[in-house]
Amino acid sequence: MLATDSDPIVAIATAPGRGGIGVVRVSAGRAGAAAIEALMQAITGQTLVARHASYVPFLDGAGTVLDRGIALSFPAPHSYTGEHVLELQGHGGPIVLQLVLQRCIDAGRAFGLRLAEPGEFTRRAFLNDKLDLAQAEAVADLIEASTEAAARSAGRSLDGAFSRDIHALVDDVVTLRMLVEATLDFPEEEIDFLEAADARGKLARIREQLDHVLSEARQGALLREGLSVVLAGQPNVGKSSLLNALAGAELAIVTPVAGTTRDKISQTIQIEGIPLHVIDTAGLRDTEDEVEKIGIERTWNEIGRADVVLHLLDARTGMNAEDDVIAARFPAGVPVVRVLNKTDLTGVAPEVTKRVAADGSEVCELRLSAKQGDGVGLLRAELLRIAGWQADAQSVYLARERHLIALRAAREHLEQAAAHADQDSQSLDLFAEELRLAQESLNSITGEFTSDDLLGVIFSRFCIGK
Repeated sequence: MLATDSDPIVAIATAPGRGGIGVVRVSAGRAGAAAIEALMQAITGQTLVARHASYVPFLDGAGTVLDRGIALSFPAPHSYTGEHVLELQGHGGPIVLQLVLQRCIDAGRAFGLRLAEPGEFTRRAFLNDKLDLAQAEAVADLIEASTEAAARSAGRSLDGAFSRDIHALVDDVVTLRMLVEATLDFPEEEIDFLEAADARGKLARIREQLDHVLSEARQGALLREGLSVVLAGQPNVGKSSLLNALAGAELAIVTPVAGTTRDKISQTIQIEGIPLHVIDTAGLRDTEDEVEKIGIERTWNEIGRADVVLHLLDARTGMNAEDDVIAARFPAGVPVVRVLNKTDLTGVAPEVTKRVAADGSEVCELRLSAKQGDGVGLLRAELLRIAGWQADAQSVYLARERHLIALRAAREHLEQAAAHADQDSQSLDLFAEELRLAQESLNSITGEFTSDDLLGVIFSRFCIGK
């Protein structure tokens, strides 16, 4: 913990701009209860009852009323930060909030009150064990949630659902480590500790549970980040019409003139609560138009960053030589769906077909009519499939990319541990080390990096007096 982590801090806790209510929050840090009492007297002229809302005036240094509102005092450790906290809830005008904020700073100079840094209140909550790291991140995710599903999942993470699953995994890994360490420490024992304790079975169950947590976390990361979907193809194949059909609004200009779209048009839509960032791009073709050339270059830049590429084709002609050239430039590893648009002009019903190409890759072709809206539901379902979304995933928790990286690392270490789960001493050493690394990866999610938890389990099982 840095020295500044114990400074008394103050900040406006509500969003910038005008609103009905604005909140100024103070966390006392090392200054303690005396600082909060001094602030209450200086600003309200009263002594407040802990955890009781009091309607009071907010006074400036001369005793003039700046505003009137609610004052709340939260003694440590029963507060958001775990420190003594004071909240002043007044009118939400930016000027009056700045006046109250400055009054707090002036009145708190004697004990070093300073303006809080971004996220510092939640940082204090983490440092004071009010929240673990995953829960602290969920606070920001809940605020930034762009869909109802994301907000609900962030709420589950904030309530500790994700952390509880991680803690359960860590506890199981620690228990298994204890068994392996005991076997290493007492190799002369006649009892085969690992066999008797079903160590391999325990490891298999841990790996199975980790796979479940990773699956839930992937869903949560998808809810948070969304999917970048780029519409690409030759001019006049219906990219703008498809964007409008997916969005349910006339966002892009649609004309029979090739090259109408000169620059990208972006729109975020929701499918089953997942944000889809759909980008309509300029038609890909050889052109002498300088403006269109710039638009085409930007199209390729967007394709390079895409999670999914929808390669639009005219259903009447299908793939031609120009489309082959376009497809050859798509980045490797990015899912591509060939969307045969204008199927209403061919008499063929909307459908999804999949086949294996000569190189062994899967080719997905989807027929639809963006103009008529026929088959657009099939496309939405295919995008969900590519994203890995599960229809019954209603209890996921929001996760970040770093969580997925840590979970994948833990899974890899457990796979290595399974490979070393033999009885010779060298393999057991490697087995124990991989379990330790898996535990560290899991602990990084919640912010617990100490090895004391393993010692705690071991010594808690000792006989009394040992």
